[in-house]
Amino acid sequence: MKICIANGRVITPFRTIEQGGVMIEGNKISEVFSGDPPVSGPEIKSIDAEGMYIAPGFIDMHVHGGGGSEIIDGTPEAVAAVCRTHARFGTTAIVPTVSSAPWDKLLRAVYAVKEAKESCDTSAAVLGIHVEGPYFSSAQRGAQNPDFIVLPDPRDYLKLLDSWEGIIMMGASPELPGGLELGRELRKRGILACIAHSDATYDEVLLALENGYTHITHFYSGCSMMRREHAYRIAGIVESGYLMDELTVEIIADGKHLPESLLKLIYKVKGPVHTALVTDATSYAGLDIEENREVKHRDGRTLILEDGVMKLSDRSNFAGSVANTSRLVRNMVRLAEVPLIKAVEMASYTPARILKVNGHKGSLSVGKDADVVIFDDSVNVKMTIVEGTIVHDARD
Repeated sequence: MKICIANGRVITPFRTIEQGGVMIEGNKISEVFSGDPPVSGPEIKSIDAEGMYIAPGFIDMHVHGGGGSEIIDGTPEAVAAVCRTHARFGTTAIVPTVSSAPWDKLLRAVYAVKEAKESCDTSAAVLGIHVEGPYFSSAQRGAQNPDFIVLPDPRDYLKLLDSWEGIIMMGASPELPGGLELGRELRKRGILACIAHSDATYDEVLLALENGYTHITHFYSGCSMMRREHAYRIAGIVESGYLMDELTVEIIADGKHLPESLLKLIYKVKGPVHTALVTDATSYAGLDIEENREVKHRDGRTLILEDGVMKLSDRSNFAGSVANTSRLVRNMVRLAEVPLIKAVEMASYTPARILKVNGHKGSLSVGKDADVVIFDDSVNVKMTIVEGTIVHDARD
């Protein structure tokens, strides 16, 4: 059946059509139109957007969990549960993410994501897996478990990378012994190499860029900044990220990890083309958790939800977010004063381009996957369509 979504404000996100819609045939977009629908009939399912926004589905390239499940749980059912949770908030494609963990758990999670991608009803499409760690700087580990942080060793990471070609992102500290060799291996395999939880200096970031690293994981979080050595100021990852146009960044725009001022600064310097919105969500995203209540995480850490963000119980570090993609877009508009069309771009086309899937995802364009989200003026998601299938419908 064909689907016609009409009577909405269409964000492609390269332009806004003030009154128009989208035609879907099968799992592809067949037309983006202005004005009234070009065709009608009993063979077409009509959806009235009622003046709300029609936009490309959001792509979350860094998400650990949601709805009570986490990717590191290592089952396809957990992966599917995470996808279903985030689809409620407009995420149509997801890169399930795992943190530093024992090797057997990492491998189990990789196989679980592979199985979910191939055989499960996940609602949001699984693009591959993002391995965040375990090759991190201890000085920038944040909430990562120090018991599992190690130096890059090809005897380990080659086995991991050979386990599935669906590993599409990997985060590491390039300044570690073996870090540059890892970057070259990732580049050779076409895997997005991310500077993550790193204490690198500007010169070390330059070397990382030359050796395959092109992306910075959750900008500012787990990132070195300017420091002084023998009275001289040395730039870190944050300054390098601003200075080097070749580096893309991702930001957790939950309004907690980054304050309003930094959201504005990042947008002003890096812009929507180089900045992707990510949730970095934990299993607590999408759940109704009581504030100021301690919870025991599956890895043994004690966490607390305080002021709308997860923290370690001693409040020394954030421990992931409880955000969803619609909240990220809303915050960029309300807190950072970014035009809605640009906030949508940062949640759709930019991550698609960084992940090199913009040929079939990330915008409302004829021939691309029919990944569509309908939301109101407050970016409350009313409908999510993934590859032509309605996976979430919250209309009254």
